[in-house]
Amino acid sequence: MGVRVALHLKGVVDYDFLQERLGEKSQLLLESNPVYKKIPVLIHNHNPVCESMIIVEYADEAWAASGRAIRTADPYDRALHRFWAACIDDDGFPSMIAAVKAETQEARAEAMEQSLAGLELLEESLAKLSKGRGFVGGDAMAYLDIALGCYLGWMKACETVIGHRFLDEEKTPLLVGWAERFCSHEAVKDWMPETDELLELAKVLQPKRKVSTAN
Repeated sequence: MGVRVALHLKGVVDYDFLQERLGEKSQLLLESNPVYKKIPVLIHNHNPVCESMIIVEYADEAWAASGRAIRTADPYDRALHRFWAACIDDDGFPSMIAAVKAETQEARAEAMEQSLAGLELLEESLAKLSKGRGFVGGDAMAYLDIALGCYLGWMKACETVIGHRFLDEEKTPLLVGWAERFCSHEAVKDWMPETDELLELAKVLQPKRKVSTAN
């Protein structure tokens, strides 16, 4: 999703989108990403580029003359964007999944506490980086918007399973407003997966674990 959003922002709309069948790895994927053997992979000028946010950076440079810059020009802000993107990938999303997988109320509460604490810190950082404007990148979507926004679909799916919201209008009002703007953005709305689709995918990925909606 992040790659498709980045391509849209750069004005690249004419490309072939090849979906992998779940549980299978095509020969093209194995040849393009022999190290991790994972999607996504962007093939540009016959050269494969792997990993979602690396592809986002590549797209910003490869089509520098098109669309708006995805990465901020300020080196410190750019470093902060990459730092928070790594935190979301390494800690934020895993803590949400841990809350869903928790087998006891204590374990779920601990995972939720960790996740919410991280989101509150991200709320503070968003206030500084956005400088009061609509996106982390200011008036336009930027690198960190894409990194965080691509998890919003899974966040909603997790909320449905555990019956608890991660983004709260009282504790994280900036993130709540930002999430609404991100999901309705023309570069995003066609690619944001439906919650029901992700819940069905979760059942396939976790065949031995029952995925149910909390009452």
